[in-house]
Amino acid sequence: MRDAHPAERRVGIEFYRSDADGTGGRLRERPEDFRVRELETVTPAPLDAASGDYPHLLLRVTLRGWDTNDFAHRLSNALGISRERVSWAGTKDKHAVTTQLFSLANVDPDDLPDVADADVEVLGRVGRALRFGDLAGNEFGIRVSDADPGTVGAVTADLRVGDADADAPADVAVPNYFGHQRFGSRRPVTHEVGLCLARGEWREAVLAYVGNPADAEPPATREARAFVDDQAGTDDPDWAAAAERMPGALRFERSMLHRLADAEPEAPAGWRHALEAVPTNLQRLFVNAAQSYAFNRIVSERLRRGVPLDRPVEGDVVCFADGDAPEALSRPDTDRTQVATGARVDVMARHCDRGRAFVTAPLVGVETDLAEGEPGEIEREILDDLGIAPADFDLPGAFHSTGTRRAVQLRTRVDVDTATDAYDLSFALPSGSYATVLLREYLKVPPTEL
Repeated sequence: MRDAHPAERRVGIEFYRSDADGTGGRLRERPEDFRVRELETVTPAPLDAASGDYPHLLLRVTLRGWDTNDFAHRLSNALGISRERVSWAGTKDKHAVTTQLFSLANVDPDDLPDVADADVEVLGRVGRALRFGDLAGNEFGIRVSDADPGTVGAVTADLRVGDADADAPADVAVPNYFGHQRFGSRRPVTHEVGLCLARGEWREAVLAYVGNPADAEPPATREARAFVDDQAGTDDPDWAAAAERMPGALRFERSMLHRLADAEPEAPAGWRHALEAVPTNLQRLFVNAAQSYAFNRIVSERLRRGVPLDRPVEGDVVCFADGDAPEALSRPDTDRTQVATGARVDVMARHCDRGRAFVTAPLVGVETDLAEGEPGEIEREILDDLGIAPADFDLPGAFHSTGTRRAVQLRTRVDVDTATDAYDLSFALPSGSYATVLLREYLKVPPTEL
């Protein structure tokens, strides 16, 4: 196996599946070079349906150069409503052209604002707000520019599964890592915040987010975060001064610091209150990032030990494929699981070979059942190393998590079109999986360039 980039190892990604040299190259030279379209699962009622039964307006929005959270903030400000009334099924990249669903609580379609670089289509009404994961998956069309396409075939050959014609679109598989951006592309700290929460370290969680400067940040931001760290080390920290120093664009950090300034000094409840200054989806993201980091570590340890990802061994928890997924989508259904023991190991291995089942690892939470055998040994070893256990996720409010399981391998069909110094990749992925974990195998560049 080929070792991952050092920055990737910070978030638990230890290896590449492909040993071939990367193509290098650049992504997102233009937003149009990175296109994402949600594979939708939501069927709305007509626009004239009773608003009492269907209080949420459903929109299909095509964004050019918009971060999902920033667009939601812009929309709520223009409508004069709380940001909590804007919901979506999946977060998308800013440097792209993305088509995705949004729902708005108790909003009249005639009040929708015009927003630059956003095409808004009103689809109808739905009975509840969209929740994260309310989509089957995403279709991607990606151009890699300034690349050496000569190694594309070797990478594809390393990733290929099955016996398809080499000239046809390839069925490929990669470790189903959470991509680097899950943790913060420039400053990967969200998992550090979440791990502190699971350990009951509220003060450390706040400081990991608000302080803790990163080299990749602008100088003014680094200086502001360093000032926070300095204040945290004093007997009488001046959080109001820290808030004033924080750049205006870092509104969540400023909100946390203002809450600290108004709280009783060093009161435990004050630290939690400060962390709750961020929207509930970001509160959940902190915990999800901690779960994701542990998952990445578990997958990497399986690879290190030579425990397969594509078929179960004794004690593995296997889930079945989603029979309702679109035809081109290999989507696990983690609500339908079975432990592979005895004769079931070979039976479940055959299901995995045919794409009908997937080996899983935990996204640990209070209802998580860990595996048995060597897979369970790996899971417990990683959790012990992190100082966390399933019961630690019995947290207040949006920080609480029941946990689930996730496939350890990601399978898809890739269509490749090469040019002299560029190539195009087209593929579809189930919701919750990251295009960058496939792209990293092809480019083999630092994660900040993906």
